[in-house]
Amino acid sequence: MNRIHNLKNTSKLAHQEISRKIAIHEAGHAAAIYLGNQQKGLPPVFFQIFIKPLNNDVQSSEFLGKPSDHYIAKVEDGRLIHTLPSSLEEATKDFSTAQKHTYQQVFEADIINLLAGPLAEARYVALRDNEPISPELLTVNALQNYGGSSDLEIANEYLECFIDSDEFRERKMTELFLAAFDFVSKRPNWLAITALADSILAHQENIIECNEIIDILESGSRLMATSQSIASFEQRPGVKTALKIQSAPTRVTHNSNRL
Repeated sequence: MNRIHNLKNTSKLAHQEISRKIAIHEAGHAAAIYLGNQQKGLPPVFFQIFIKPLNNDVQSSEFLGKPSDHYIAKVEDGRLIHTLPSSLEEATKDFSTAQKHTYQQVFEADIINLLAGPLAEARYVALRDNEPISPELLTVNALQNYGGSSDLEIANEYLECFIDSDEFRERKMTELFLAAFDFVSKRPNWLAITALADSILAHQENIIECNEIIDILESGSRLMATSQSIASFEQRPGVKTALKIQSAPTRVTHNSNRL
């Protein structure tokens, strides 16, 4: 994901917000690459996140705050298909039916992972502004407003290899857009995305290695499972009563007899 920000005459708060949106965006890509591929039963793929400070022409350190407060991040690697073929038909001509199905699944997964970044950013902005978000309110082209121009460009390159018809390409893009929307909307995935975004913003090094990213994503997604387990335990018969008894205030009675 590449984007250009005009950071001139921008407040420290605006810098921090830009950093947060970029972190969420890249965390969306990373979560889809690792968790999304895993959920589809696809093989793991190597990727990293590179981090560097946001630059600004203004030199005042008081205006900018500490340089470490302002990050721009980018996921490197992470695609299942490293080089696009001239056409899907040409690439799979010697494949079995099962192999063709797998290759198509891999193709679609890469596109979903591209769309997950701007969709995560769009979801963050909607939640931040207390606005509703749904596939009906957000179009594919609107992802350009959430740093998704280059993501859409690459996704369209995939689809041009995949499908000849403009109409069918549009249908497939809509289908994969909905799949990506569903991925970032699921609470365990969203918790993983926000956990990784927090780590990106707090990271002191220029690179977050693949294994560290995976640990953060798995820890984030497990938060949901832990909270569900606690809720399930508390719903068991007798548990609520026991908890109420334990949490009830103890009354202290004073004996009127004095020695």
